[in-house]
Amino acid sequence: MIEFLKEEQKQAIESESSKLQNTVSSIIEEVKNDGDLALRAYSAKFDQVELEDLKVSNDAILHAKKQLPLSLIEDIQFSIERIKAFAEAQRRTLTEFEQEMDPGVHLGQKVIPIESVGAYVPGGRYPLLSSAQMAIIPAKIAEVKNIRVCTPPTKAGTIHPAVLYAAHLSGADEIFPVGGAQAIAALAYGTETIQPVNKITGPGNRFVTEAKRQVHGVVGIDLLAGPSEVLVVADETAKTAYVAADLLAQSEHDVHTQAILVTTSREFAFAVMKEVENQLQTLSTAELARASWEKRGQVIVTDTLDEAIQVTNDLASEHLHVQIKDAPQHIDKFTNYGSLFLGENSSVVYADKVSGTNHILPTNQAAKFTGGVWVGTFLKVVTYQRIEKKGVQTIAPHCVRQSHREGLIGHLRSANIRLEGKLDADMEELLALENNN
Repeated sequence: MIEFLKEEQKQAIESESSKLQNTVSSIIEEVKNDGDLALRAYSAKFDQVELEDLKVSNDAILHAKKQLPLSLIEDIQFSIERIKAFAEAQRRTLTEFEQEMDPGVHLGQKVIPIESVGAYVPGGRYPLLSSAQMAIIPAKIAEVKNIRVCTPPTKAGTIHPAVLYAAHLSGADEIFPVGGAQAIAALAYGTETIQPVNKITGPGNRFVTEAKRQVHGVVGIDLLAGPSEVLVVADETAKTAYVAADLLAQSEHDVHTQAILVTTSREFAFAVMKEVENQLQTLSTAELARASWEKRGQVIVTDTLDEAIQVTNDLASEHLHVQIKDAPQHIDKFTNYGSLFLGENSSVVYADKVSGTNHILPTNQAAKFTGGVWVGTFLKVVTYQRIEKKGVQTIAPHCVRQSHREGLIGHLRSANIRLEGKLDADMEELLALENNN
């Protein structure tokens, strides 16, 4: 049996989605038509800042570094090394090969970097320097030639120094103080200052996400990431304080964040809800975290662990934290998640910031069909073939017959001409019989 002790407050989207689409569409069209002029106008409108330079200079990067304490620079470098090391390990799993599948038929695989990438780094309430690292470093390890970063400016018309320096250290080639849907449009179509890219990555608000949806096809995108999600699976052996802290850590991101507890213990569920309230009393971000928890938080109780796992796989949350006895032994039972965290010590916030795995992950149940951003996001795995004369003798007759059956005579001729333009007697007889039928 599955019991909902706490459910999210379902809110009607009404015409908001249509209004959002129209607003974003007009922004994209203006950037396409007016370029830099539109970017400056939208910066004045949305960010309340008049931008003179749309591209960050080297002097601005050095100035940003001087504003940062040494400890912060060391922390940035530490997280960069962790993310870089994991991306390098992932890259080693993607290999090129060539194999002789039939005598004279050689098929192969090439792994080619995308030429240019646009990395979007959100602004908003907090300086998300880790998002810069997550979007840029895997692209750098993939050997993308041009990495262009867009991020909203501050009221002073600059980029937060920690975000700017993190983007620089991570390997950004160009950085622009431009945010919102207009930044996505600029990266997709180009302006006088911002050259268009082949693929856009990185999270953002609903305007950014909608813009990515609308330009998809003109450029590639990583995924349509919505508000953050966390699901904690716990049994009676879990620590209530840990679970409550883990739920609130994600809830403080955004009012639309979804935090879910799935547990096999009703008593534990009530204890966690009480602990959430206790921790909110001393949480400096409590106003936002409470709004998120009250509107979208869920507490689900199941009779068995198998039921809990089934619910978890159905919900397919972005972050899945398993806090049950012998958690690693159950890894193969969990199939739908953006990123998995096994055991009580594997806090999601470690991956958010410094452990090395990427935090740009699928939301809204997209984890049922895709994973998150990784080094492979920035690589094209393409195929090739090399066929010798003896390989033609093996595969061309089959191709000729199939092409004939499909009525594709141009295909038939292209295959047959490599048989020296002449079918053998048996094949001529076969085709004659098929023609008669």
